[in-house]
Parts: sequence; structure tokens; C-alpha cells
Amino acid sequence: MDTNPNWFLRARLKTRQLLLLIALDEQRNIHRASEELHMTQPAASKQLKDLEEMLGVQLFERLPRGMEPTIYGETMIRHARMALTSLSLAHEDIVAIKAGLSGQVDIGTIMTPGIALLPQAITRTKQHAPKLRIGVEMEQSNVLLEQLQRGRLDFMIGRIPERESAEGLSYEELGDEPACAVVRPGHPLLKAKNLQLRDIATQPWILPPQGSILRARCELMFRRAGLEVPINVVDTTAVLLIKPLLQQTDALNVMPIAVAKYYESQGVLNILPIELPCRMDAFGIITVDGHILSPGAELLLKSVREVAREIY
Repeated sequence: MDTNPNWFLRARLKTRQLLLLIALDEQRNIHRASEELHMTQPAASKQLKDLEEMLGVQLFERLPRGMEPTIYGETMIRHARMALTSLSLAHEDIVAIKAGLSGQVDIGTIMTPGIALLPQAITRTKQHAPKLRIGVEMEQSNVLLEQLQRGRLDFMIGRIPERESAEGLSYEELGDEPACAVVRPGHPLLKAKNLQLRDIATQPWILPPQGSILRARCELMFRRAGLEVPINVVDTTAVLLIKPLLQQTDALNVMPIAVAKYYESQGVLNILPIELPCRMDAFGIITVDGHILSPGAELLLKSVREVAREIY
């Protein structure tokens, strides 16, 4: 078999031959396959023979009552389907571009880029493609990864947890996620001078649930300082609950700085004047290898990269 990656160009592989492979796989009979493609049986047999000679392998077993694909045939059939699907999508993309970008793009994001990066990227994308529908799912990375691998998302912005396999995924780093402590406006600790970790370890806290990365990093921060981890804790990541809890109590909450700055600008909370030695792993764009993005998804992804370069 020719090992040249572009062997099909030299061999003048025909789209008709790819269609014949799929018809033979479905019909398992050369006569019915040729009828389906409006070909004569001799013409279909010749095209299959030419393809087998071109590849140097037998693609189908000729049986008394039909045909069965060999392991080589199954491989070629799978790639024939992928190639024809890609060509079909190319036509749809060209039609969409000619008509003005439209259609649906579905992406996932974790909280920090969802607040700091994505609104700007969506706004920039909508300026070029107002008809494009953009669906956004904001969740933890492990939840988004499952949806991405099931084909429910075009791409996501997050991280690949250590327990998850990165096989079949592409990762493009965008930025990291330092954390800070936040409180309600008017909290007594906002007036404290030279605030230290020991001053906040015994305070009531609102923290992400046990098992989350940020919770583990936060507890490790206290242990490394020789302090007990907070015991007066409410476990939640629900912002709709965290905001009233902060406003009605003297509790502290740990959150990414980019998220905290957004809420501080809205007058909802204040960042405590203490630098926490607590940082989340870097996050980035995650896509599925081999997945061809639509023009709309490509446009949004381009905007994400542009905005990320400006803010990170």
C-alpha cells in the first residue's frame, strides 16, 4: 500500500468510490449497491477492484450469498463516511457564510472566564454575526468535559482535572486563577491593619464543597501556615445563595479574583486586604481532537483568543 499521506491524490480517488463503499456496507450485495447508486454492476465491480488495487488490500470478502467487509474494508468504510460527512458540512458552512453567519454554537465555561472573558468575546462575535445563536453552560470542568465528549458542546473554557483523561482532547492555555477572600461591604475586617491568615482562620466561612479543587487548595493554605482549617463553614458554590449569606452575616467567602472584582464593581461585596497564597490551576480552551468547528464556532473561538490576549 502507498504510504504517502496524500496517496488518494495520486491515485485519483473518486467520491463515487467512497459512496460505493458505504452502499456495499449497507447492502452487502454488489448488485443492490450498484442499483442504489444508479450504476451498472460491471462498473461498480471495476471501481471496487481499482480501489483494492490502489490500496493493495482486499476490502470485501466475496461470499456465496453476498459480501462482507474485511478489517481493511471496515477501516476504509469508516473513513469514507467521515470524509463525506465533512464535505457535507463544508457545503452547509459555505451556505451559512453566504447568508450571513447563523446557526447555533454551544460552549461551556467555568466561572472566572465566564464572567471576565466570555461576555466581551460574545459581544465582539455578535458585532460580526448578529444572527448567530450562542448557548453558554457555566459549570465545573468535570461536568463540562462530559458534555464536550458527548458532542453537546462545540468547545469549552476550563481545565482538565487530574483524574480525567486528556486523551482525544486538545488544550490551549489562556490564564490562571488566583483566589481572594471576600466579605460584605462594611465588614469589620475591612478596617484591619496588616491582616494575616491567623486572623481569618477562625472566622465563619462559605466555601466550595468538600472534594472541589478550590476547597482543597484553601484548606491546604491554612495547614501550610500551621493553622486549623475553618470549622464554621457553609458548603456551596451557588452565587445566588452566597450573596445573601455574605450580606446577612460576617462570613468570608473564597473566590477567584476576577469574579470578586466583578461583584465588587457592582457594590455587592468587598475584597479583603490580604493576599491569599491560594491559586487554582491554569484554565484554557478545550476541544475534541478531529472535531471540525462550524464557522460560527470558529468566529467565537477567535474572539475568545483575542480577548484572552488582552486581559490575561
